[in-house]
Amino acid sequence: MLHPTSTRAAVLREHGADLSIEELPLPAECEPGAALVRVDCATLCATDVHLWSGAMSFPEMLPIVLGHETMGTVCAVGPGARDALGRDVKVGDRIGWSESVCGHCYGCAVLRNPVACSERGYGFLLRADRFPYATGGLAGHNYVTPGALKLVLPDEVKDTWAASAGCAVKTVLHAFDRAGGVRPGSSVVVQGAGALGIVATAVASLSGAGKVITIGAPDARLDLARRFGADETIGLDGDGDSRVAAVMEATQGRGAELVLDLAGAPGIGAEAVGMAAFGGRFVIVGSTGFQPDQLSLGAIMGKELNVLGSLNGDVGDLYRSIEFLRGSADRFPWDDLFSAPGGLDGASGALSAMSRLEQVKAVINPNR
Repeated sequence: MLHPTSTRAAVLREHGADLSIEELPLPAECEPGAALVRVDCATLCATDVHLWSGAMSFPEMLPIVLGHETMGTVCAVGPGARDALGRDVKVGDRIGWSESVCGHCYGCAVLRNPVACSERGYGFLLRADRFPYATGGLAGHNYVTPGALKLVLPDEVKDTWAASAGCAVKTVLHAFDRAGGVRPGSSVVVQGAGALGIVATAVASLSGAGKVITIGAPDARLDLARRFGADETIGLDGDGDSRVAAVMEATQGRGAELVLDLAGAPGIGAEAVGMAAFGGRFVIVGSTGFQPDQLSLGAIMGKELNVLGSLNGDVGDLYRSIEFLRGSADRFPWDDLFSAPGGLDGASGALSAMSRLEQVKAVINPNR
């Protein structure tokens, strides 16, 4: 397989503007533990949309190559490259990967949590004008660094499924893990009917929830949520009080034992506290910034709620995501999450369409 020295990429240089199609350099050789990968599929995440629009931003982040849900075929590999299960990574392997980590900072060595790495590299955290240049999915090839947590993919897991496991699915599984799972027969509320919300609906349904209630919009997404296991859906045409009332009615006035925020909209935290049952758990997953949001501390105290944050997940969650998708292939219509694939030239339009809620998961095949 050829080892290219440059790659075509869609580069974000200005928030809200069309991406710039450019040629980025690739290293002539792979470092020990690294791999050069032809990107076969990138699925876009709501975070990509927020970064593109500027709703979410980091100091000195531009220019960047968006796309952090990515999989591809190994073109070249450095000495000693292995995946998370200790398997050699070889030319021709299909792989996915999680964030890159240093392995020696406080987060890695003491907390033993890759997500807490002080030098964590993850898609939008790596600029396109500095080595290693091409690390985002909206590029023909990616340089997968030595510290990136890699996973050789099973053949039966489709490219789109494997790519989305890199953020959407692993983020949801990590959130359920943070919550301690689903108690059989309990009520679960999923706030949000985007990709994360749909995946969470499926996980809750398979985990033995007595009732799964998904809240969101537009109606087409609520229809999709029902195909993924929602027992009831609630739209956004009313106000927060009406949504709380609807949940209370659906749970015989007790509220939901588990509420997951997968939307991050203003005011959603207050709604979650209102619809949570006594002793319930509220997991915050969907927030994309640090805007203040009012919560009733008295209600949290009075209900003895457990409020948890859940950021993303690591390669362990990625592995479990792949296994979850493989094991539930006959239970849910996973392909319905994804739009028809486009090339790099269509990436700007795909981001714009997602911002208008016209697509759940846009798909980019950079080499088509």
